[in-house]
Amino acid sequence: MSPSMQAQDEMPREKLLRAGRASLSDEELLALFLRTGVVGCNVLELAAKLKKEAGSLASLAGLEAADIQSLCKGIGLAKATTLSAVFELGKRAQQEVSVKKKLTSARAVYNFLAPEMHALNQEHLVLLLLDIHRRLIVKKTVSTGSLTQVLTHPRDIFREVIKYNAHCFILAHNHPSGTATPSDADRRLTDAIYEAGAIMHVPLVDHVIIGHAEKRRKPYFSFKEQGELNAPFS
Repeated sequence: MSPSMQAQDEMPREKLLRAGRASLSDEELLALFLRTGVVGCNVLELAAKLKKEAGSLASLAGLEAADIQSLCKGIGLAKATTLSAVFELGKRAQQEVSVKKKLTSARAVYNFLAPEMHALNQEHLVLLLLDIHRRLIVKKTVSTGSLTQVLTHPRDIFREVIKYNAHCFILAHNHPSGTATPSDADRRLTDAIYEAGAIMHVPLVDHVIIGHAEKRRKPYFSFKEQGELNAPFS
């Protein structure tokens, strides 16, 4: 490795020690874990290329190691698995903080799920099973759909509710388009699950749609906040 390339490789580490981790760019943070570049591409250039090929940092964070390895020629298993593990650790740390605060609001649900769901290009329906204090027992993905719909059945929900002896539960799903506005199918599903929960005496306390931040709009839609739980549907 040439002295100039070595200096570039060490620069993010030195900058972190001097100015703190928040001072580093996305590319510099990635470079710390990549450690070295590849033939014809120094480590900072490689980091920038990875982010560009993935489309965004959030998209890169959602990729498995094999997918990261396929983004750029020369990315080996060690680099790909290191990045994948780092992103997973960050996601778990964020979720752990969110859960300690309890899932007592739609905003808390959004903060808990958004880092993971923003990286998905399909709709995923997630079930959050809660204890009597609204603490998370377990998070389950119960259905994966197309870009426009999630297919599920109430029995898929209540099989998990009974298995984990949940006191109540929350549904959440993402809209890859970024707009959190519910569809007619979203409303039908919410109404059906709400009524089934009433019969089972295990209430659905909210259904939260995860979108992206928009001007003057919340980045999520909460059926509870909008007063639409078990509302008449036509």
